[in-house]
Amino acid sequence: MHSAFSHLVTLYKQRLYWHIRNMVKNHDDTDDVLQNVFIKVYHNIKKFKGDSKLYSWLYRIATNESLTFLNKKAKKLNISNEELHLQLAQNLESDVYYDGDEIQLKLQKAIATLPQKQQQVFNMKYFQELKYKEISEILETSEGALKASYHIASKKIETFLRNH
Repeated sequence: MHSAFSHLVTLYKQRLYWHIRNMVKNHDDTDDVLQNVFIKVYHNIKKFKGDSKLYSWLYRIATNESLTFLNKKAKKLNISNEELHLQLAQNLESDVYYDGDEIQLKLQKAIATLPQKQQQVFNMKYFQELKYKEISEILETSEGALKASYHIASKKIETFLRNH
């Protein structure tokens, strides 16, 4: 069990790191959330039934852990989720682990203005290049709804970038 779990961590650690990082923005917070994800996976691996692909299950856990982390952080700071996302995007400028240029920073700020669901869909499709079918399994939403969400998110981002 231990070597199989180690293999699982090695196989998915980097992809899950970037999935979480796209949501929580901060490197240290991402490491904390990723650690929680693998603890959850370790404790719940026997419950995995194989109804979905393993990576879909892992991504779902990572998504839920990230959302829980963000909700707790917003509550602790006594601000809305929207305000938190904007604050996190602003903080990227001083993050030593963030190596994006000015355009990428603007894109992150644009994404931060989107509702949470649209952020998730946009990040998974645009940055991780997941297919709608894969995103559908992770978020347990229809492909049609995801396509609409991505389209709306893209238009909002385009408008933001044009106006800022």
